[in-house]
Formats: sequence, structure tokens, C-alpha cells
Amino acid sequence: METATTQTTHEEDRQAVEQIAAGREKIEQELGRVIIGQKEAVEEILVTLFAGGNCLITGVPGLAKTLMVRAIAGIFDLGFHRIQFTPDLMPADITGTEILIDGDHGRELRFVKGPVFTNVLLADEINRTPPKTQAALLEAMQEKQVTVGGASRELPQPFFVLATQNPIEMEGTYPLPEAQLDRFMLNVFIDYLPEEDEVRVVSETTRREEVQTSPVFSAGEVLRIQGVVRKVPVADSVVRYAVRLAATSRPGQAGTPDFVNEWVNWGAGLRAGQALILGSKARALLQGRSHVTPDDVKALAVPVLRHRILPNFKAEAEGVDADKVIEKLLETVPVP
Repeated sequence: METATTQTTHEEDRQAVEQIAAGREKIEQELGRVIIGQKEAVEEILVTLFAGGNCLITGVPGLAKTLMVRAIAGIFDLGFHRIQFTPDLMPADITGTEILIDGDHGRELRFVKGPVFTNVLLADEINRTPPKTQAALLEAMQEKQVTVGGASRELPQPFFVLATQNPIEMEGTYPLPEAQLDRFMLNVFIDYLPEEDEVRVVSETTRREEVQTSPVFSAGEVLRIQGVVRKVPVADSVVRYAVRLAATSRPGQAGTPDFVNEWVNWGAGLRAGQALILGSKARALLQGRSHVTPDDVKALAVPVLRHRILPNFKAEAEGVDADKVIEKLLETVPVP
């Protein structure tokens, strides 16, 4: 027999599900005022935010990656900071530092918060700063805290890192190490727009001033939605499908397909399966469903796995990238 507390919890969860369904249309309306096209990329970023993960956004210059992140941050009533990563950026420029000041009781150390103390952090061109500074974000992304001067300080909740990187310029860049890449739930790729969308962008952006989005969700609502996402039911067969997709990408294992052994140097780890299921739960709610299907897992397979699979030299020589390996994995692994 359900208690009053349990009934209240179920009612709050039901309201959160309805809020997501109603909010999706409003989100699309608000983003449509600023962003033209890129619906798949926008959905993947929203999935990451509702699942409580961090997102890596990859695309060549001039595709409005920064504008997209600003617009998405604008639909949440959350704190927002942007850091432009440069070769001379230091870890303290991100986390903050202790300074010596004259206080009422003599000189004392006071901590001055860095830009990481916010809800949504845009790490712009994260691959343009050295590994020491990139690593300053690692604790924040994983533990939701930073340690400065021997003291750990909690970050505001919710906390998201949305990092952009340019894939074509190699000079003066520092590729993220695999351990840090694995902390990003999704790697969203933004491509060129179709001609009609590009014509519309050029036309609208040259005849009007910048448009601001209006908040749709508050910080408390986002935290409640993240809690509801984790309660979405998933069949064991779907979980096993996600695990097999990740496991099949690992070369040298029993049952690994020949094309994986031939093209892949390193496959996806345990976090890939977790990201596939958690992201699928968020995607199901965004689409108005209260359960996960194999199609949710398939839809997120590429952005979840593309930065976790490392093709070898033979694959690169044959023009095979991680996306092509994942496409063959989806064709190979049986769908429940």
C-alpha cells in the first residue's frame, strides 16, 4: 500500500514529465528565434543537460557553436559564464585563487571565485589551451567541485560544461587526452547548413539585431527533471543492447568483429554504456515517452561513442573514422 509520501513523489514525477513534454514545444519556439536548423544537434545538447552530463561540441569555425550554446543556456534560468581558452590560460584563471588582503584582524587569505562557479560553463575552443589548464576542468566535470589551496569547494547545482573545439586547425592546439574525453557524455558534431537554411540565416542576421531567448526552466526544475530522468524504466534487453554496442567496439575481445580488430586501436569503456542508457532516458522524456526503446540507443550511439573509439593508422589510411566504425557496429549488433 502506497504511503502519502510515495503518492506525493509519484505526483511530482508525473508533473515533471508533463512539464518536459509541454516545455519541449516552448524550447523549440524560443530556440527557433535564434537558431535555424541544427535540430539534431540541439536535441543532443538538451539530452545531455537533462541527463546531467557534459557535452563536447565539434565543428569548423563560423557555424555558430557559441551562439547555439548561449541560446540554449538562455532557455534555462541559470548562471552562465564563457571562458575563451588560449595558450596562456592558467588553471587559476578557471577555478579561482586565494589572494592576500588586509582584513579587520590583519592580513588574511580570501578565495576569489573563478568563472567555473556557475551553472552553465561554455569552454570555448577547449583544445587551444595546454593540458595543465584543460585538467583544471576535470575535477569540476566529474566531482562538481574544485580544490584550491587544499580546500574543496562545491560548485552551484546544476552544473554543466559545454565545450567547443575546432577539428581542422592542428597548429597551436592541444588535443584532449582520452581520459578527459571520456568525461564528456556526448560529442555533438555540427556540420554546414543546407543551402536554404544558410540563405535564411544570412538574410535574417543582416536585417535585425540579436534576439534574446526567454527562460523556460529554473534551476530547481532542472534538478527535478534530472531526478525524474533516472527513474525512467528500461528493459533489461535494451540495457544489454547498449552494453553490447560498447563492448563490441573493443578490439582483441572474444566475439569482436573483424572490422573492429582491423580498424580500431582502442574501444569504448564502461562509461559509454552508462551514457547510452542515461541519454536514452532523457531522449525518451523529451519525445513525450515514459520508457526507453532500442531506437533511443541507436539515435545516440554516434555522439556517445565517436570520442570513445580510437581508430588506428590503417583506418585513417583507408579514410575510415570513428563514425563509420559505429555505423558498422549498428549494422552488426542485433537489435532486441
